[in-house]
Amino acid sequence: MNPDLDALQPYPFERLAALKADLTPPESLAHIPLTIGEPRHAPYAGALEALNETSREMARYPAIAGLPELRQAIADWAVRRFALDGLDVERQVLPVNGTREAIFAFVQCALDRTRPAGVAVPNPFYQIYEGATLLAGGSTLTLDCRADNDFRPDLEAISADTWRDVQIVFVCSPGNPTGAVTPLEDLERLIRLADEHDFIVAADECYSELYLDENTPPPGLLQACARLGRHDYRRCLVFHSLSKRSNLPGLRSGFVAGDAELIGAFRRYRTYHGCAMSLPLQHASIAAWRDEDHVRANRDAYREKFAAVTEILAPVMDFPTPQASFYLWPAVPGGDDEAFARDLYRLENVSVLPGSYMGRRGSRGDNPGAGRIRLALVDDLAATREAAQRMRRLIEATVSRETTP
Repeated sequence: MNPDLDALQPYPFERLAALKADLTPPESLAHIPLTIGEPRHAPYAGALEALNETSREMARYPAIAGLPELRQAIADWAVRRFALDGLDVERQVLPVNGTREAIFAFVQCALDRTRPAGVAVPNPFYQIYEGATLLAGGSTLTLDCRADNDFRPDLEAISADTWRDVQIVFVCSPGNPTGAVTPLEDLERLIRLADEHDFIVAADECYSELYLDENTPPPGLLQACARLGRHDYRRCLVFHSLSKRSNLPGLRSGFVAGDAELIGAFRRYRTYHGCAMSLPLQHASIAAWRDEDHVRANRDAYREKFAAVTEILAPVMDFPTPQASFYLWPAVPGGDDEAFARDLYRLENVSVLPGSYMGRRGSRGDNPGAGRIRLALVDDLAATREAAQRMRRLIEATVSRETTP
């Protein structure tokens, strides 16, 4: 077996299951999980209709490059959304089976193991970045995302000597778990650093369409390229998905776009990888990328939940003002995220993810995710509000016990 498998750390949800294994929550309360970022809103109906209408095409092998119509629908959407001058549908766009598969595979394709193979990741982070790096024979450099820098990496804190050994830098904006949005100025700075130190910028933008201010959509990496007049998107790739945008996580549909040279190499890799998207899924994806009405309705539903949860929890918990994604990132009273998660499950039958499970020891010798929890506001409004009320009840009861003489 690949010896690098032994370097993989337990997945956060494995750790959470072990944390809760010896607990018995009250039977009188229905379990409400706020753990996994799996959308529970209704999937886009137009995509399901297209899936049914084209189901007989399951009898055909799909091409790795995807249907021209799909690449065109993707390019049209990206050009509109990020104010691009254009995307070459033959050379700069590649459909993939969701961002998770594509991110993992791209690292295997792109990392050069004949020289120092560093991959910089935000910390805390989506664990696929780390797993992909380790299995490709590389090493991770964690870029801490802390409150004192608005939960974004401090690019100026990284020395030239450190950048020299980095081959890929992952950006996650809007961020998982923090919900922070990387501004265009930071993206432009990162592009200049990529030119200076010869690395690839890989932007995971799967939450880009879930934002709270309808008039301020999060910027993207290709948008930053366009502002710099960099219309070849050199050294830059973005990863997008229909999972969150259209509530279609089971479709496993997304795309990679950007630098034509990188796309060409990745396409060649995927020819051997054997992971083409089936044709009915491609037709469903075309329908989803061409419709914005359902995406706006999706955002409205998340705004309603964020407003309800913020009203309930703001008096008893500290968290950054939500900008985008469907996560809340509060600090827990007392600072022990594991203890809080255990108590919340044991006493209120609500599951949350300890923030420390998504982070690693950082530049200050601590885990920047510690002391926080990630709340995935993916359930319906009533269940999400109920979970927040139970959380507040636990906190207020704890405070009352601590202050009672």
